[in-house]
Amino acid sequence: MTGSLTETATAQSDTDDRLVSASEPLRGLQERCGGTVPGAIAVPALLEIVRKARRFNMKLARAMVAQDGAEMVTAWAEVEPRADGACTITLSHWQARPLPAEEQELVGARQAEADRTIAEFHARLDGAQQVLLAEADTAELQPLASAMQAARGHRWTEFVAIAGVPDPDHAHWRLLDGATLTVEGSERVWRAKLVAQFVGDGEPGGFELLLLSDTPPPLAVPALPAALRSADARLIGRDVAPVLRQPIARIIANAETIRTRLAGPIAEQYSNYAADIAAAGQHLLALIDDLTDLEVVESEDFSTAPDQIDLADVARRAAGILGVRARETGIIVDAPRAGESLPAVAEFRRVLQVLLNLLGNAIRYAPPQSQVWLRLAVVGDMAQVIVADQGPGLDVDQQTRIFEKFERLGRSGDGGSGLGLYISRRLARAMGGDLTVESAPGQGARFILSVPAKSAG
Repeated sequence: MTGSLTETATAQSDTDDRLVSASEPLRGLQERCGGTVPGAIAVPALLEIVRKARRFNMKLARAMVAQDGAEMVTAWAEVEPRADGACTITLSHWQARPLPAEEQELVGARQAEADRTIAEFHARLDGAQQVLLAEADTAELQPLASAMQAARGHRWTEFVAIAGVPDPDHAHWRLLDGATLTVEGSERVWRAKLVAQFVGDGEPGGFELLLLSDTPPPLAVPALPAALRSADARLIGRDVAPVLRQPIARIIANAETIRTRLAGPIAEQYSNYAADIAAAGQHLLALIDDLTDLEVVESEDFSTAPDQIDLADVARRAAGILGVRARETGIIVDAPRAGESLPAVAEFRRVLQVLLNLLGNAIRYAPPQSQVWLRLAVVGDMAQVIVADQGPGLDVDQQTRIFEKFERLGRSGDGGSGLGLYISRRLARAMGGDLTVESAPGQGARFILSVPAKSAG
């Protein structure tokens, strides 16, 4: 409902933060956010106020800002706890304005990027919220990642305990976005973030699941002398990266919040300062991640976990993940069509890692308003994904050097470490394939990822 309302919206919540009753326009907002009446409060901003009012057993009055995917809603919220533990909710000065499609997408992308930075758990889900891939950045969530990986195809809600959401195994994704949960083996409280991957109109075709905690993990000082005395120690990945990643990630997330004015209006110059801080932090974090991957792929015991995958599906997922970044510069990513399939034998997450690197490079260096293609091919017993762009191209010497360690072809200031293609080729070869390039100056480049094709038998 767009515009201003002179009437007041009222509601009642119970001791489990469920809306027992609600008048319009709150009822409509609750339903558009994936909730029901009666049902758990699905508006994150209102839920936070209600929880604090109950926790401190005092009346709270403050401004509320919410989005339902199409409108930005502001209102003055008053929440008063009752003797029985329930709450009376009053919303006044309700205003709603349509969000331009570009603004919706940009705000959502910025918030998602900030959440990705501080998330300690990442998973890829299909459109039914079933697990495709799970990775943990902290030891206490590693058992969760292992359990999800071992039971791919199960809904992610089966592996955690979600508070305040009745029947989470059948709940709408908007109701689960922002839900509080606990994980067996972890003493911290976690918050779920679901980043929807839309393909056209309608319901999402997949999700990115992030787990975040307001309580940082305990930081242990790495035993550097012992690590250095060990000939086979992985110093960065095992000792240094875990200590540095979380504090740097929180700096980036806070800077992004300031830059995008999500916490309130600020002067343009301070927004620019915050942007510089976030960019520097992202560069440092990317360097840590690249050095960690470098240690892994260069270790003597490194191997991949081959599985039967669909290269077309992985390519579509990579395009969906980086689609917003491409559209910011007017670049069109032409991915394999729905229904296209190319069976192969490789490790899903490693193929996705390589394609994200190739597609990210294409978007970074291709001219604005150009096009990037992801094409499929079969050559002999190898299945291929080809990432082609309309960039400046590479001469023969550059085509050789670009796969070398720390090679950036003279570029500076682009945030790259010069390790991405080196690591990607090592990953491709570890899976029994290869990564090559075909190019000519002024004619763009075609990076070809080859992995073993699935035999017909």
